[in-house]
Amino acid sequence: MARIQNRYGLIALFLGTMALGVSADDVAVFTNLGFSRNSQVFMFGQYGIQAGKPFAEIYTVDVERNSFVANGNFSESFTAPLSPGQSGIAAMYTLLPQAQNIIRTREISHFTQGRLIYLLVNGQEPRERLSFRDFETGNRYTVSLVQERRGAEAAVEAAFHIDLEVEFANGTRDTFRVGRPGYFRAGVDRYRVSRILLSPDEKSLVFVVEKTVRNAGNTGIRSMVETVRID
Repeated sequence: MARIQNRYGLIALFLGTMALGVSADDVAVFTNLGFSRNSQVFMFGQYGIQAGKPFAEIYTVDVERNSFVANGNFSESFTAPLSPGQSGIAAMYTLLPQAQNIIRTREISHFTQGRLIYLLVNGQEPRERLSFRDFETGNRYTVSLVQERRGAEAAVEAAFHIDLEVEFANGTRDTFRVGRPGYFRAGVDRYRVSRILLSPDEKSLVFVVEKTVRNAGNTGIRSMVETVRID
């Protein structure tokens, strides 16, 4: 029997932006920081340079609930000068010690990063409907990105959700609604699915959905992370 699950969108993180012509000052790099031992918690971060300052952010997600873990988010910007060509990764190195307590208590391993089952390559035309098979599990996934946009320029805002259908290797099917339908995020122009991870226990998916954001006349790329349990 099919079931529908509504999940709240999470956070901003950056993937490749060369194909979209985003300036270097908008770049933030996604970092997979790993799952917990039981695959119930996922941690990731991003780092980059914004307004000339290096910054980093770390987020901890309850995979089944698709929500933040209490006291599991960290962010900071720094005034340290940067040499030409620096990416801002030092900001992540500096921030990571703040997350050590939750890494320890939640038993998160940086080596346990799940398995990538879909990746949008830079320069590839994004599609709002994806259909592919995971040949290791035998499951087939159909992913439909449903989005709405209203307004323009500084007043633009957009909402999205994901309709997911899973055809399991044993022939059964299930459907899920992932995200927050009808929730318009100010300053967001559009969304696209950029990568999908299968959790180490193969019971959950982590979606990374890029969003194009407009702020003070600048355009940047950040992403929402959505998680859903499929077993």
